[in-house]
Amino acid sequence: MWGLLMAVFIIELFFYTWCRVQNVNQGYAINQANDRGRELVTLQDDLKIELERLKSPERIARIAETNIGLVKPSPEQMVIIR
Repeated sequence: MWGLLMAVFIIELFFYTWCRVQNVNQGYAINQANDRGRELVTLQDDLKIELERLKSPERIARIAETNIGLVKPSPEQMVIIR
């Protein structure tokens, strides 16, 4: 009887220890997911800023003039439509 009682106690102790280890592991996984989420939010903010920089009219005008050779039309070339 004494041996059976000790076996049950040891099994309960192992089960409790296993639950605690799983709890700690899940805590680490949650922290890693939170860290990754913060990294992704920072990356998204950086990409939004980069997109706005790339869409700026000054940059587009500079590229049009230097790479494509576009120039602003002279007043004689303009046609006003009413």
